[in-house]
Amino acid sequence: MSELNIIIASGNAHKVEEVKSILSPLGFRVTSMQEEGIGIDVEEKGQTFEENALIKAHALSKYTDKIVLADDSGLMVDALEGAPGVYSARYAGEHGNDRKNNEKLLTELEGIPLKDRSARFYCAIAVVYPEGGEIVVTGKCEGVIAYTPQGENGFGYDPLFYVPEFNKTFGQLEDEEKNKISHRAIALKNLKKILEKRKEREGAS
Repeated sequence: MSELNIIIASGNAHKVEEVKSILSPLGFRVTSMQEEGIGIDVEEKGQTFEENALIKAHALSKYTDKIVLADDSGLMVDALEGAPGVYSARYAGEHGNDRKNNEKLLTELEGIPLKDRSARFYCAIAVVYPEGGEIVVTGKCEGVIAYTPQGENGFGYDPLFYVPEFNKTFGQLEDEEKNKISHRAIALKNLKKILEKRKEREGAS
């Protein structure tokens, strides 16, 4: 079967490499929109991660005849009724300022004991086909918000997201460890199963 092209609606090099590592063995040629010479800025106005992923995927699909993949992910803290949620990247008011976002999260959780600091990273991935079909899959990873940042790896809330089974935060995990349990890795593995079945059906037809 010929190679299929997937364009990722993201400029995050980490995301691009993670998607490539999981989907390339299936025969997909995975590229970013920057590699394809497409520069668009999509306003994420959805109320859920799934809505935002679909918004981004459909926006990019207008500029290409290839399969488009987009994800939206964030942190959901139970003691904060699911916040920061879809506002994770701009929780402190400035998009992508990890330090300020982490500082605000710790301030909001001040005085709350560890047993009540349960949280999860959540990821929704949307795939839109040129003919208009779409797929949405999700993944999540459970953890606890630590009292102080720990570790220099990763990005975003990783230094605060403590995973009891590893006795480490995401910021302390090596990429290989994190990519086995992360919300995005789980969502991608769920997507991989669907794409494998689709390719099998197409190959049999």
